[in-house]
Amino acid sequence: MSTPAHIPPVWMRRTSRQSLLLWLGWLALVALFVWCWQVMTQSTIWAFVLDAPDQAADIGSRMLPPEWGYLPELMLPLWDTLNIATLGTVGGVIMAVPVAFLAARNTTPSATFLRPVALFIIVASRSINSLIWALLLVAIIGPGLLAGIIAIALRSIGFVGKLLYEAIEETDARQIEAITATGAGPAQVLTYGIVPQIMPSFWGISVFRWDINIRESTILGLVGAGGLGLKMNASLAVLAWDQITVILLLILGTVVLSEALSAKLRKAII
Repeated sequence: MSTPAHIPPVWMRRTSRQSLLLWLGWLALVALFVWCWQVMTQSTIWAFVLDAPDQAADIGSRMLPPEWGYLPELMLPLWDTLNIATLGTVGGVIMAVPVAFLAARNTTPSATFLRPVALFIIVASRSINSLIWALLLVAIIGPGLLAGIIAIALRSIGFVGKLLYEAIEETDARQIEAITATGAGPAQVLTYGIVPQIMPSFWGISVFRWDINIRESTILGLVGAGGLGLKMNASLAVLAWDQITVILLLILGTVVLSEALSAKLRKAII
């Protein structure tokens, strides 16, 4: 009597339980998406959505050709925009440096109190968009370039502070120990052991933030903080779409140039 041949086990990527849980997860994800879609679109007027292509084509026809004669009037607002971005970046970096040193584990004087406060400042700055900062500051100190500069500075604290304190925590401890072994004090360790290691990151972060602030400062005028956004708001109020085309092209050109300049500066620094 012959014995039955041994049947090798069938390899399966997942067990039946794991496959069932996977399909239930996908089903829950699809149900969540459908529910979110219903919530987002419950106030949507679909007649307007269906008419959107015709409206877009109508506005597009009004935007062409651009009114190039409007360009000279934009030079001063463009200069204001560049000043908002530059001065705001400088102010934000100055305020972010001490916050970063207080937030870093290896440089904070108090991990119990000062570090949580510094981290809270970083999170608060990053949580509020620069446009909202500008809206609040316009209500507090009035419209103008100062509100835009402070808004950009407050927004920059979180970005620069977070990246900088991470760079501080990643410094080579052996260099710091070598300087400490010579009998150097805390200020000397900071000056000769930590600062030289983070300077390339510091300049790279600052230039990168300046590039971002160029883009953000172009729209602050929509809430009264000066710059090109102020001109765009005025043109939108009178439906001067050909002027808006010139403004958009000028913003695009400015952003492209700032991106190229910041890339070369970061390459030269880092």
